[in-house]
Amino acid sequence: MNADWLLPDGLPGEVGAAMSTRQGGASAGPWASLNLGAAVGDDAEAVAANRSRFAQAIGAAPVWLEQVHGAHVVRIGAADVGRSPRRADASLTTEPGVACTVLVADCLPVLLAAPGSRGVAAAHAGWRGLAGGVVESALQALCEAAGCAPGEVSAWLGACIGPGRFEVGADVLHAFGAAAERRFAPRAGVSGKWLADLPGLARDRLRAAGVRAVSGGHWCTFDDASRFFSFRRDGVTGRMAAAIWIRQRSIG
Repeated sequence: MNADWLLPDGLPGEVGAAMSTRQGGASAGPWASLNLGAAVGDDAEAVAANRSRFAQAIGAAPVWLEQVHGAHVVRIGAADVGRSPRRADASLTTEPGVACTVLVADCLPVLLAAPGSRGVAAAHAGWRGLAGGVVESALQALCEAAGCAPGEVSAWLGACIGPGRFEVGADVLHAFGAAAERRFAPRAGVSGKWLADLPGLARDRLRAAGVRAVSGGHWCTFDDASRFFSFRRDGVTGRMAAAIWIRQRSIG
């Protein structure tokens, strides 16, 4: 696996997880180099090569989604590998070797693991999806499929736009409500603008839903141009992937 990738901690040993960076791929120009997004203007052959590299590196089969900044969750399995993407912003599986995968370039990837090898889930949490309940929906679906309680689930937050860079308007502040105001700082010298703490908002929602083990969320995509794609910073850019899977059991 690429040494530059983010490797989540705090998850069960039966689970594998990783988040790619922009390094180590075949794409050129604003998508250089490991762009995994198929709908961002990059060369299709380069994206296919990058996705093949990603799958080989994680040793599992990624299932890609058509993400729409919503809260819909789909259950996936081996039958979904290689098929047309399903329209959703979160997925879960209880099948080993199938990787729940989300694409990001400032939005927050949230990876969830039930105890042992009972199930995993991944959610694409931009502010719309987060405010709309995508993390809670993914958590509930995972708990139902794995037969566990939220307090038994481990969560990891990947790289996203950081709280010092994520400028938002009153619509975003109002979408989260008064209880979340502590995660918004008024933008100095700019009326009607705030800086939002996306990882902090996700942590609050996970803990309110009963998840106690939450790690990650310490990297800013905007600030590290050499390592991360950032839509807010660059406009035309690539996408990174965060994936989680149940490890295949070895025989013998």
